[in-house]
Amino acid sequence: MPSASTPTADEPVLLVQISDSHLFADADGALLGVKTAGSLARVVEQVLAEQPRIDLVVCSGDISQDGSLESYQRFDALTAPIKAPKRWFAGNHDEPLPMEQAAQGSDYLQPVVDMGNWRITLLDSSVTGSVPGYLADDQLQLLAQALSEAPERHHLICFHHHPVSIDCKWMEPIGLRNPHALFEVLDRFPQVRALLWGHIHQDFERERNGVRLFASPSTCIQFTPRSEDFALDDKAPGYRWLRLLPDGRIETGVSRLEGFEFTPDMSAEGY
Repeated sequence: MPSASTPTADEPVLLVQISDSHLFADADGALLGVKTAGSLARVVEQVLAEQPRIDLVVCSGDISQDGSLESYQRFDALTAPIKAPKRWFAGNHDEPLPMEQAAQGSDYLQPVVDMGNWRITLLDSSVTGSVPGYLADDQLQLLAQALSEAPERHHLICFHHHPVSIDCKWMEPIGLRNPHALFEVLDRFPQVRALLWGHIHQDFERERNGVRLFASPSTCIQFTPRSEDFALDDKAPGYRWLRLLPDGRIETGVSRLEGFEFTPDMSAEGY
């Protein structure tokens, strides 16, 4: 269920992250053995069952696997039962034009959201035709402006590609290619509290210079943590929730489906 109203400055903000759904034009499309629309629908059901109040849904890239308009329309329909504001941004599998067409008439692609005592800034780290990510100058300028204009707020920054090592050798080359530029901006602003990303299809938590770093499971296939070569995990799909407290602290957790029967293609060598 959604919030009854936008949180005030002295109320927490409940954010739900849905990531890496990899939907197809075909409703029965499967990625490495998992029907992605069906698994997303199950995750949405679980979100609704577990979260009595949701203030914002962040959809952190790779919404689509095939870049089709139909896949984005399907994502919109499947997440519609969550009656809360939503924000989308692109991952390496997404196609900008169909994504923009599907979001037309909505505020899904609005990059800055103020809620409670927080500002959430959403960046596009995708590069057309590339698996690794990069934050272009306009995105870095957007970030610096969002931070400088709200020094009194706590800040959460979201994007798709991982900006630090996740101890997973095969993923090292396909993260954010210019993390130094990102951190050069962030290190100038003490009000930054956390970074949140997708892409890695696994739960991840760490800290850098007092800033918390989070990544989350996919709503479909999962990657094996700390693997040298591409490897699928047998863990179930899931999502992350974050409770952004007025004083800048964050409570968070990952929830995975129970009783979800699927047969991932463990012989797969890539996605």
